[in-house]
Amino acid sequence: MASLRDIQTRITSTKKTKQITNAMQMVSASKLNKAQDNATSFVPYSKKIQEMVHHIAGRADENAHPMLTHREVKKTAYFVITSDRGLAGPFNSGILRKVYRTIQENHQSSDEYTVIVIGRIGRDFFRQRNIPIMNEIIGLSDQPSFSDIQDLTSEAVQLFIDEEIDELNIVYNHFVSAISQEVVSTKLLPLTEINQPGEQKLESMYEFEPNETEILHTLLPQYAESLIYGALLDSKASEHASRMTAMQNATDNANELIDDLSLQYNRARQAEITQEITEIVSGAAAQE
Repeated sequence: MASLRDIQTRITSTKKTKQITNAMQMVSASKLNKAQDNATSFVPYSKKIQEMVHHIAGRADENAHPMLTHREVKKTAYFVITSDRGLAGPFNSGILRKVYRTIQENHQSSDEYTVIVIGRIGRDFFRQRNIPIMNEIIGLSDQPSFSDIQDLTSEAVQLFIDEEIDELNIVYNHFVSAISQEVVSTKLLPLTEINQPGEQKLESMYEFEPNETEILHTLLPQYAESLIYGALLDSKASEHASRMTAMQNATDNANELIDDLSLQYNRARQAEITQEITEIVSGAAAQE
């Protein structure tokens, strides 16, 4: 049985841990609010460029741009968004398990796929398993700007245009609510789903100069890059929410442990006092 000193030491240690997890929970809650604001404010731009691209691409020929063309898939790239730090519950494990299982099921050779990764956790995971990494970014801020990832997104899109990869999938955590995040895996390139008849209502609103094809060649890369950036903002909100929930659970567990240890301490102390009283009474009786 643990001594009173050992129990008291564990109580003190757990209380200090609780202070840390509680502070981390509050910090994550603050970061979550900012991340949600960032993701929300990006939506109008994302919707407008999507509307324009859908309209113009719907009027264009399938071969008007390489990003609209479906071709035989010889090499697939996975754009994976993870975090730089742990203590975020299942945030990273769900993404990495999804990507790893997809690679195992769909590819026979490392020549058939590559990975572009954001986040130290993902980078280290793929390195340990000898999964080829084409490019990486670590150390992004908690509230990233587009310029932070512009080079990476431009390179990813250009790889597809240059036919070095034939398909680009993005895997990240979609923010559902503060207590719920969902792993999403979606095909980013080619943009075959937008090559449908566009909405005619834009014709009376816009004039295209020099022409729709030239604008399409400019808009499509920007559109693909905006999808990646939007996914990153969504992922950041999910990360902060997952870490907030994980730290809240840790704080609750610390409270339960402190209560159990305090009860154990009181019982041990009571037993010790009872033993001392018994010894005193026995000593007194022996002297009679």
